Amino acid sequence: QVQLVESGGGLVQAGGSLQLSCAASGIIFRVHTLNWYRQPPGKQRELVATITPGGSTKYADFVKGRFTISRDNAKNTVYLQMNSLKPDDTAVYYCNRLDSWGQGTQVTVSS
Repeated sequence: QVQLVESGGGLVQAGGSLQLSCAASGIIFRVHTLNWYRQPPGKQRELVATITPGGSTKYADFVKGRFTISRDNAKNTVYLQMNSLKPDDTAVYYCNRLDSWGQGTQVTVSS
């Protein structure tokens, strides 16, 4: 059974940083593309960043230059380093692989 568990969310002031982690189990981690999504209050879920098995990355325009996705295959963990946070980044952040989702972690950025 696939399990994705996010952690690292919290309350931070604008301009601050947070690092999210997503620990995966039940899959052969190193062969999968992994994604971070977010769902702002009252809005639809949106793709934030993607990392392939080979380490190639893609970012949504609204986080380019501020967020970095990375993976540690030895730890079965994917990370999202978030810098220069803005109030608009406030959302529940989810880890995703195919049709599997974590429970989400809340990120709140105060102005």
